[in-house]
Amino acid sequence: MKLHELKPVEGARNKRHRVGRGMSSGRGKTAGRGHDGQNSRSGGGVGLTFEGGQLPLFRRIPKRGFTNVNRKDFAIVNLSDLNRFEDGTEVTPELLLENGIVKSEKSGIKVLGNGTLEKKLTIKAHKFSGSAAKAIEEQGGNYEVI
Repeated sequence: MKLHELKPVEGARNKRHRVGRGMSSGRGKTAGRGHDGQNSRSGGGVGLTFEGGQLPLFRRIPKRGFTNVNRKDFAIVNLSDLNRFEDGTEVTPELLLENGIVKSEKSGIKVLGNGTLEKKLTIKAHKFSGSAAKAIEEQGGNYEVI
């Protein structure tokens, strides 16, 4: 068998219907859309959420709360994640991204006090929790808010 001898399996490929191309085609005149009505018009038909006049689902479900468009979403780093660095390292957002501790910087980096810090580090981030700041200083390191 050669490449030029390959053929698709019987019935795998169908010719497309060329609608509206004369009466003899079997799909002329109204082009399979029937006579009049919303669906016969170009651009006609109902929207995806239309339920035949019944109150749509998205209107039946209760609405709660609101979404704050000004919300800042911080990338979270725990103290236990910082133990992989050597003593005296300056930990910056770029270094955290490089080492895969955070996937993206988002609105900034926030260091939380989960776990224990066993190294003396200089940490630069956008926010620190109170317990994280205390733990960093107890270990002899220092932190800097960017």
